[in-house]
Amino acid sequence: MKKILVRGGKPLYGNINISGMKNAALPIVFASILVGERCIVENLPAVSDVELSLNILESMGATVERLGNNTVAIDTTNFINGTSPVEMVSKLRGSTYLLGAELGRFGEARVGSSGGCDFGSRPIDQHIKGFCALGAKFESGDTYNYVKAGPGGLYGTSVYLDIASVGATINVMLAATLAKGKTTIDNAAREPHIVDLANFLNMCGARITGAGTSVIKITGVEKLHGCDYTILPDMIEAGTYMAAVAAVGGRVSMRGVIPKHMETVTAKLLEMGVDVEIYEDIITVSRFVRPGPANVKTYFYPGFPTDMHPQFSALLCVASGVSTVTESVWENRFKYVDELSKMGANISIEGNRATITGIERFKSAAVEASDLRAGAALIIAGLNAEGETSITGVERIERGYDDIVGKLRAIGADIELVEE
Repeated sequence: MKKILVRGGKPLYGNINISGMKNAALPIVFASILVGERCIVENLPAVSDVELSLNILESMGATVERLGNNTVAIDTTNFINGTSPVEMVSKLRGSTYLLGAELGRFGEARVGSSGGCDFGSRPIDQHIKGFCALGAKFESGDTYNYVKAGPGGLYGTSVYLDIASVGATINVMLAATLAKGKTTIDNAAREPHIVDLANFLNMCGARITGAGTSVIKITGVEKLHGCDYTILPDMIEAGTYMAAVAAVGGRVSMRGVIPKHMETVTAKLLEMGVDVEIYEDIITVSRFVRPGPANVKTYFYPGFPTDMHPQFSALLCVASGVSTVTESVWENRFKYVDELSKMGANISIEGNRATITGIERFKSAAVEASDLRAGAALIIAGLNAEGETSITGVERIERGYDDIVGKLRAIGADIELVEE
């Protein structure tokens, strides 16, 4: 069993190079199915979710060449639709994108139920709504989801999403890229990884406009071609390290970031009295006095990201005064609270709101990461805590952080990954 051991109390100094964004990498990897040719994708994060997505493609007949730690060549010329292994897709939430990609290229898809972190109910009703609007029929079984276009294929249409779902926006984009005519997605998600997917598809010959706004327009094309593409930097990874510095103290520069993507996190840190310096592609965070409280409410981009909720809660636990965190996206985001409480956190939950009364420091404990971002929150708490904190559930952290232990050690943290 893997464990992360953290001996806290050491301020952090130095530089961290931010990896590519996992949430952009997964849809782009699966979008390569639409291309049917060879694509080279650079700046892929070396995380288990991305490796699993590549393994899924290989199992379905694609050729994947690992050209380096963060670069792969994907050739889906001989991809065989409808053959995704249930045991693989059941471990990965992003495997849902197989539905849109296979439907778009082959006119049908048969994909096992997806997995990922448990944040409560994550229905795909908006995905289904989009597929059906394009002219497909959807069937759901105990193990598989099946979607098939009508005799004439998919046709462009207007799709209004009831919520600005990232997954549904991506799946409709994938399905509509090769459809006949023009598709308009209203109330589309606006996250940076939506823009990254559109940029990738456009480089392959798609005609997509409006990504990053609430209205995306896709004019279907007959075919795509391969390209070379670089994944954008991971705003959640950068935000995690920014929160860590604010919780522990020191001065660290996050390099290779897009500062605009970090605006909500930056604004909250400044509100708490943390010093943040912003350059073209670098953000430097300095903290030498205890930060003050803040009230945080998560929302769809450009709101405060739900994927930063647990990490920011860990920071607020050691801020002065009383803070609140309101979760507006996932109902089960608060699973980390029991583990932080073992470390001395003073958190009370009522509905979708946490009230946090600051403590001076965490205390060390043996804790378990219930999901990816909860694991990052526990690492932040361990960096602040007195004594040695032992964190299990490491495989959940490895789903989305590229060498988090090595990066933290390089800036002065006393942290190690051990296997027992």
